[in-house]
Amino acid sequence: MIAEALLIAAATLGAGALLALALRLLPTLRLQLAGLAALAVLVPLVAVLLSGWVMFHMGDDVKILAVAAAAASVAIGIALYLARSIANSVDRVRAASAAFASGDLSARAPEGGPTELAELADGFNRMAESVERLFDARRELVAWASHDLRTPLANMQAMLEALEDGLAQPDRYVPALREQVQVLSSLVDDLFELARIDANALTLELRDGRLAPVVASVLRGVEAEASARRVRLAAQVDEDATARFAADKVERVLQNLLTNALRHTPSDGSVAVIVEPLEHEVHVRVEDTGDGLEEESQTRMFERFWRADRSRSGPGAGLGLAIARGLVEAQGGRIWAENRAEGGARVSFTLPAA
Repeated sequence: MIAEALLIAAATLGAGALLALALRLLPTLRLQLAGLAALAVLVPLVAVLLSGWVMFHMGDDVKILAVAAAAASVAIGIALYLARSIANSVDRVRAASAAFASGDLSARAPEGGPTELAELADGFNRMAESVERLFDARRELVAWASHDLRTPLANMQAMLEALEDGLAQPDRYVPALREQVQVLSSLVDDLFELARIDANALTLELRDGRLAPVVASVLRGVEAEASARRVRLAAQVDEDATARFAADKVERVLQNLLTNALRHTPSDGSVAVIVEPLEHEVHVRVEDTGDGLEEESQTRMFERFWRADRSRSGPGAGLGLAIARGLVEAQGGRIWAENRAEGGARVSFTLPAA
């Protein structure tokens, strides 16, 4: 009799273990908990039915007690197993967040487990990657800004010492000193503008107007640099293209995009500005015939404090495109970059239609 009772109990426990494994394979926590609730009802019900069967056929109270105890043990075991599985998944995410909070910016959470925990881990990992990139970019900014500040300051100090020692006349170094001051002023202005964008403290006066005069003005401003680099400038502007924008900010954006395009366009190449009105927005493109963009540049060139290979980036701290994105988005537009099928790069942005 005892052997039969133990056999029934073992079979119940085996069935419970298989059900627990099946529950753990369910994709979401909701389904796992719903399954656990169903088992909490079904296992005692089955126990009662088996107990009735045993009572009817065998008349042995010990077997009835064994079946009931086995059913209760199975329900408790399944609950503990699932709770431990869920807790372990949460603990892995918690451990990764604790490591990240303590300064380990490379900490990442494993992305397995139920859907909710996998999504939680994925969200944490994406946040961690963004924070890590931001910290890396800020470190790079400090290094680059320090270099860009140190060079003009060293030049100014050398020129001032030469003037103090009587080794040169003031009229020789005053123009050069003025140029170095302009370099420093430009860097400080970029940092200040970026800080205002980050703080949402920009003051914009949006008006409905035509973009053609703005494009013409910016092209005149970069014409000398294009001529010196032997790069052709072109414009395809729909004269009827009107948008709601701040003219000085759009000029700043176009200035940054054209300057960047000229730096990466070889001699005898071309740079074009194309303005196309759409139904609800105006599409502005700056295209060049340079080497195009690498995959990383396409995804990161507008990030704050990031720039590509310093040897190809020219002067400055590499903040121009980050500022351009901030100014476009502040006017209700969007900006992106891609490679042209014909070769070269294309940077596009939109403005709300008037």
